[in-house]
Amino acid sequence: MSNRRTTVNIAIDPVVLWTGQTSCHDGDGKEIDCTDSGQDAEYKNGRAWQTPRFEPDDDIVYDRLTGLHWSRVANFAEFPLTWVEALVFVQQMNADSSLGYSDWHMPNRRELRSLLDLQMRKPALPEGHPFTEVFLSWYWTSTTAAISPSHAWTVHMDGARMFYGGKDQSFLLWPVRGNADTVLPVTGQHVCYNDLGEQIACEHSGQDGEYGLGIVWPEPRFIVTDTGVSDRLTGLCWHDNANLTGVTVTWQQALDAIAHLNRQDKRHKWRLPNINELESLVDCSQSRPALPKAFPLEDVRETYWSSTTSLFEPDWAWALYMEKGATGVGQKKDPHFYVWPVC
Repeated sequence: MSNRRTTVNIAIDPVVLWTGQTSCHDGDGKEIDCTDSGQDAEYKNGRAWQTPRFEPDDDIVYDRLTGLHWSRVANFAEFPLTWVEALVFVQQMNADSSLGYSDWHMPNRRELRSLLDLQMRKPALPEGHPFTEVFLSWYWTSTTAAISPSHAWTVHMDGARMFYGGKDQSFLLWPVRGNADTVLPVTGQHVCYNDLGEQIACEHSGQDGEYGLGIVWPEPRFIVTDTGVSDRLTGLCWHDNANLTGVTVTWQQALDAIAHLNRQDKRHKWRLPNINELESLVDCSQSRPALPKAFPLEDVRETYWSSTTSLFEPDWAWALYMEKGATGVGQKKDPHFYVWPVC
């Protein structure tokens, strides 16, 4: 890492979305007062949601937060499809001008995750959403998993987990239109792969690597400052110690370590990042770790706690699997993961 430290102006309009979390929970999953808890719901960081967020118009729903248009039916293809079948299905939708439009695409992973409300479960969508036929199952994204290119990223709608599935498996498709290029960053993926994991030409593939939808990352994206590592895309500043505790800890120990850091460092208000903040670091063209090549820290660990409780089971909390770029969960009382402060 370079020792040069500078002071920079960074973005103030958040491109990381609020998770939707409004309640705090202890290690047993019991709801507690959020005051001084250090948890996601105490800070509610991220871009706030509009009210109402969704505007349904017959068979299409407009998301006022992202500017994306989704099919109102969340199972538009009616049956699970392999990844290639799902991409072909969307191509046929465009050939047929389905629902009156010919610019549908399979959502990339950040587009699909943007629908999630991490205060909700079964499905993990905002309360009162207007969608129909939302199945508590895995949904495809157009983003290949860099760690294993014969797989693509999927999101499970019961509890909001994101992991990768074999492209030969059959999952559901939720088509979308538009480009959230003022709200959601690009995923970083710029090449395309077939179902065997072989690199192919992106043209007419319908994949994330062809469209590259979202906010383009600034160059340079990361700058070492007198505070830490400033991300000029998100406006977040990451501590220059990506392994604050030195060992894996429980969730409460992670929150306590941040509180101790703040008692030592009065200049900054450090936090345990929420899961959307952690996910914003992921470069979907990379793995082991899934960080941009130019990221200026070396001691990056495999998995990190977030401040976000899993409302599917509140004695679990969300974590980012940095080697893969996946969002999963860990039981709060088990010393599974590492700590990386953000401010």
